Amino acid sequence: MAVFSKILVANRGEIAIRVFRTLRELGIGTVAVYSEADRGSLHVAAADEAYLIGPGPAAESYLNQERLLETAKRAGADAVHPGYGFLAENADFARACQAAGLVWIGPPPEAIDVMGSKTAARETMRAAGVPIVPGTTAPVESAEDVRRLGDELGWPIAIKASAGGGGKGLKVVAGPGEADRAYESARREGEAYFSDPDVYVERYLEDPRHIEVQILADGHGNVIHLGERDCTIQRRHQKLVEETPSPAVGDELRDRIGRLGIDAARAVGYRSAGTIEGLLDGDGNYFFLEMNTRIQVEHTVTELVTGLDLVREQVLIAAGEPLSLRQDDVRLTGHAIECRINAEDPSNGFLPTPGRITSYREPGGPGIRIDSGVAAGSEVVGLYDPLIAKLVVHGVDREHARRRMLRALDEYEIGGVTTLLGFHRALLEQACFIAGQTCHGVVESKELAERADQLSHQQTTLPAPADGRLRERVSSVELDGRLYEVKALVPEPPFAEVARRRRERTGRGAHHGAAKDAVVTPMQGTVLAVEVADGDEVRAGQVICIVEAMKMENEITAHRDGVVTKLSVEPGQAVTTGQVVCVIAQDED
Repeated sequence: MAVFSKILVANRGEIAIRVFRTLRELGIGTVAVYSEADRGSLHVAAADEAYLIGPGPAAESYLNQERLLETAKRAGADAVHPGYGFLAENADFARACQAAGLVWIGPPPEAIDVMGSKTAARETMRAAGVPIVPGTTAPVESAEDVRRLGDELGWPIAIKASAGGGGKGLKVVAGPGEADRAYESARREGEAYFSDPDVYVERYLEDPRHIEVQILADGHGNVIHLGERDCTIQRRHQKLVEETPSPAVGDELRDRIGRLGIDAARAVGYRSAGTIEGLLDGDGNYFFLEMNTRIQVEHTVTELVTGLDLVREQVLIAAGEPLSLRQDDVRLTGHAIECRINAEDPSNGFLPTPGRITSYREPGGPGIRIDSGVAAGSEVVGLYDPLIAKLVVHGVDREHARRRMLRALDEYEIGGVTTLLGFHRALLEQACFIAGQTCHGVVESKELAERADQLSHQQTTLPAPADGRLRERVSSVELDGRLYEVKALVPEPPFAEVARRRRERTGRGAHHGAAKDAVVTPMQGTVLAVEVADGDEVRAGQVICIVEAMKMENEITAHRDGVVTKLSVEPGQAVTTGQVVCVIAQDED
């Protein structure tokens, strides 16, 4: 049933490929867009047509509304699917698509407007009788207001970007002394990521569960929920593992939060797929957190337990079709878990690890689904999100799914970049995860990072140089009756020499060759702020500068006490991995 002739997907990577697959099943033509940095990406080859839309930086390509609309017209598309991220929750882009005669495969712009502002959403939900976390429903104007609210609500509190989401623009403030830095940082992230510096304050709930409800709503007044997803396992307030059903939610609570989700969707005249996110405290109280007016990264687990294709439902709703099922028709079967396979190093604060993937092998077998956008030779581009793939499993119950996930993680091979494969294996073996607990304090612990590092090095290849010229060395060691294959990808000698000289130059620039004195960037990115000046005295752990990389804000800190010298970065500057930021000098130097 071809409800549209051709649809442009205004996104990249795995989500673009995932949408293309559904469109093909519906007999709809597919149009990809790509930046200069994504010329070799798989989503370009996966579409019927693909068009270049600009340079690598997202602001000049994937966020360029005018260029996207021109491309849709040039390709003869009659609808736009935004995926998630980029312009997926941009009401102005939704309106621009409609004004250009394109069908927007998403909710009405008015609903995006209301839910896109967290303060407006909180006020709307409170008026609709949906419980919200205690806090403000209007922007906070100063750090002094933050201190006052902290005293009223009780410390700790959370400062959140009004237009935020995905952990961006969220700062937890333990006490009055942290208010100034947290307030400015949250405003800066809000402006950088969402072009809106407004922030609000709410009580910070200690160790809650992050429970969200999947909603489907058509244009005929029908709204249903598809059960909950538990997204409690996070780092830096960004999700890592999602599952459904939640180990903490029974039938009665599922029905209650599902009805709250339906009420929230009706309150804003919602249409399409959407997600009501909330927090469940230890006493069983459920609070509205925000609404994501798009398809979610973790929609996959809901699809596995319901048997529904949520992208297909989005397309049919956008075409004016009524929902094909009612609430009583929804059946949740078995248990599903998703692990986000990011190019990140858990032993180094989950810093992004862009680079070339030198080898790639996906797991298979019953109950395994992989949504990926890479292959051997693909480049994990430092300009974008570090997500490589989503590994999803389905089992008859939670323990079956957990063991199936461990088996799949063990089969998965990604060479050339550091990933979260070892982290996920270590986490799923933790007693807290096995017991279905929140694993509070464990996810970002040193102990788990060390275990993840051990597991990662059981199968390791050397990282590839930027130009990808490698020589492969393979050898075998029989040990205790088992044969192991050891593979190393080694740079060709001329390139190894270049790398050695580069390291030497970095060392020489670090205060007369004393590399231990230098503060260097652990990733490539853009400097958002510099918080010291030449001659400042600093303490170990003090923030020197903040670097944005792959949509994450990273604090670069002093490694020892001393005086800042040779400061060489400024806000807005692009930096590379290993670049010297400054030198921390001491008296003996």
